[in-house]
Amino acid sequence: MLAIYHNKDLIEAGLDEAGRGCLAGPVFAAAVVFPKGYRNDRLNDSKQLSEHQRNELRKEIEQDALAFAVASVDNNGIDRMNILKASFHAMNLAINKLTTKPEMLLIDGNRFINETDIPYLCIVKGDAKYQQIAAASILAKTYRDEYMQQQHLKYPQYGWDTNKGYPTEKHYDAIEHYGITPLHRRSFALYRQKELSFEPVNS
Repeated sequence: MLAIYHNKDLIEAGLDEAGRGCLAGPVFAAAVVFPKGYRNDRLNDSKQLSEHQRNELRKEIEQDALAFAVASVDNNGIDRMNILKASFHAMNLAINKLTTKPEMLLIDGNRFINETDIPYLCIVKGDAKYQQIAAASILAKTYRDEYMQQQHLKYPQYGWDTNKGYPTEKHYDAIEHYGITPLHRRSFALYRQKELSFEPVNS
């Protein structure tokens, strides 16, 4: 069962991101603040849930949350600032969109660059420990999946309806055959890494 708060006396926002390891598309981040004492025992790390479960929980989160926000940094921003900084910036954008200002930020992971004046705590595997971080992981994942599903209609050959921009065999095959799209992250290794073979040298 996930914890409902870290400090019961503070307004806490949970934060998480989705899409760091993708070859294409933005990185999304979400921030969620629940009402005091709120509990939803169905919440879990988004990676442990089915797509149907995530979509159902997204409705509950958006209905029950005191405040929530989702933000993203596109592939051009990722290429400009690197994926880690882009992930943190997306989190900060989400924080600034919240209609209720939190007094503490609970960040999934072990690092964060804070662009706000709000204290924060980094929590490794936080999406499996705190329900507000789990809720943020669900929102970030579902919003990003929805975006990539829409982009699949423009670029169907890359299989984004199933791989969501992650590095799968089909995705690599499509890049090699069709080239890259305006949504691909040019700072990433977009082509399969060829195994090096060494010819013996005659001395």
